[in-house]
Amino acid sequence: MSNVLEERGSALENEYFHRKERELIEKMKTKLAAEEARETQMNCPRCDGKLVETDYESIKIDVCERCSGVWFDAGELAQVVDRNENSGWLSRFFN
Repeated sequence: MSNVLEERGSALENEYFHRKERELIEKMKTKLAAEEARETQMNCPRCDGKLVETDYESIKIDVCERCSGVWFDAGELAQVVDRNENSGWLSRFFN
């Protein structure tokens, strides 16, 4: 009888520590992902603020948190101009 109780206690203890290890690993993965995202985040060329990727009519553009500057990656400006062709000041500016 004593062996059965000891085995059951040992099994519950192993299950508890296994669950705690999984929780700790998930926390560490989340922290690592946040650090990697922070490292890959770009700085504004004008004021060194952080650039945040924003969706403008389903086109991803970068906007500075500090100075509100808008920065385009390769091809993004052409996409905006094509969308606004013959309507708006942006297309008139480039024509």
